[in-house]
Amino acid sequence: MRISEQQDAAASGEAEKLPHNGELRFPPVNSLGYPVFDTNGNMPVPDEERLQMVQLAEVKFAELFDILRIDRNDPNATNTPRRLAKMWVMELYKGRFDPPPALTVFPNRKKVDELVISKNNTVMSVCSHHWQTISGTCTVGYLPGDKVIGLSKISRIVDWFSRRGQIQEELGEQIADYIEELIQPKALGVVIKSRHYCMIARGVTEDEDKSVMITSVMRGGLGTDFNLRNEFLKLIS
Repeated sequence: MRISEQQDAAASGEAEKLPHNGELRFPPVNSLGYPVFDTNGNMPVPDEERLQMVQLAEVKFAELFDILRIDRNDPNATNTPRRLAKMWVMELYKGRFDPPPALTVFPNRKKVDELVISKNNTVMSVCSHHWQTISGTCTVGYLPGDKVIGLSKISRIVDWFSRRGQIQEELGEQIADYIEELIQPKALGVVIKSRHYCMIARGVTEDEDKSVMITSVMRGGLGTDFNLRNEFLKLIS
């Protein structure tokens, strides 16, 4: 399939069917020729292109209002397509388009050999399946090697990875991968506790408003040393 044909397929919402295995595949570029990437991926986008995204998304949200038979003469709905477009591009999905946050890494001069823990970092994300918000907290703990990281930087890392389309299991792994590569800790733990509004809003269970999801990622010593792992879990409980 040529690029021009791929763009036509993307514009019409059609998927290319690969003849060798029947698997459905969508084109690697959108209708404007820009590359597409995973919902929880990242590809920095300049401001002018983001403004273009907002303008195009506003048109599509207005079309959705038409499909849902919402009267935009209603003053509460008149400018809502624009609000929605800005919210998705500039806020909820900004982690897809922002460059990595500026981070400061320091040498571990005092050879700190105890757990360093940052609790209650805000998670505000979006379920990639139903596009409903995921709201909660993330705790990151690590046993330093030769480097330590500024406390506020952990919160920025969590926010950068959160503000994308996500499943919680992958969010924890992404945060752990990034911190591990950044400071090479001897041990690393990432625990996320959140509420998923794809369950709450849809009324999946009778107690959906009380339902929470907890995931953990344990690397290095926290994955192999029971005593260290137990200490970490007690400190964050």
